[in-house]
Amino acid sequence: MSFRIAHLSDAHIGPLPRPMIRELLNKRFTGYVNWRRRSHIHNMEVLGEIVADIRAHTPDHVAMTGDILNIGLPEEFRLARRWLETLGDPNDVSFVPGNHDAYVRGSLPWIADTFGPWCSNDGDTKTHFPYLRVRGDIALIGLSSGVPTLPLLASGRVGEAQMRAFASLLEETGKRGLFRVVMIHHPPWQSGASFGRGLTDARAFERTIAHCGAELILHGHNHRLMVKKITAPGGAIPSIGVASASAVPGTPHHRAAWHLYTIEKRGNAWSIEGRIRGLQSGERRVSDLGAVPL
Repeated sequence: MSFRIAHLSDAHIGPLPRPMIRELLNKRFTGYVNWRRRSHIHNMEVLGEIVADIRAHTPDHVAMTGDILNIGLPEEFRLARRWLETLGDPNDVSFVPGNHDAYVRGSLPWIADTFGPWCSNDGDTKTHFPYLRVRGDIALIGLSSGVPTLPLLASGRVGEAQMRAFASLLEETGKRGLFRVVMIHHPPWQSGASFGRGLTDARAFERTIAHCGAELILHGHNHRLMVKKITAPGGAIPSIGVASASAVPGTPHHRAAWHLYTIEKRGNAWSIEGRIRGLQSGERRVSDLGAVPL
């Protein structure tokens, strides 16, 4: 029996709520200026079409890999929760936060309070990282790489404690013979993003994968399709990035898209296929754009 996962990321929902002056007396000020300059890049009608296409394909699970928000305003979290509810039941939708969700230190309690149903272990509703959700023979492991940073930086970090717990989950689920899907916002390898935007402990992540293994890694952050193979026991593990789910039609690499993965066990081996669905160049119609190069 096959299991299908929809992957989307970087919704950057808008319009941005009007902030109070005191809410801009930190990194949010530069973020607000940048958002006003770049708000035309993300279109909510486009995002709505992407979500409608996902729902029409009735995946078994939806993985949303971060950056629902823009500058971490309290009202943005309320909007984000309502938007996540449009993707489906929290048992069928998993979320991991990105740098825009954890924009300032004050955003962290809001992440814990808002996203629990989508960021929790099975049988729990409290936010926890890493978390593990098992659906049949599929293990869904969610990591948080979203941490507050200085202005003009968009880097991420997993951290030592979370990395150790992550390794334990990989080993446990590997011994059970499960297909392990890892969800993280930042590209989890060295040089996966430009200076100031990458995962600062990517080397430790790669070591963890090399030691414990995994079957598929899903990420966002760079707003475009990315494919990287990470060396691990039994072969190279595909780490796949997806375009922003709300990006307006533009360059071939940055227009809105989502990925549909079909995972199937054949005997003692796993097979995986991926399709890209998104906007045709210069159009607002969502259609098949070809295979994910796994």
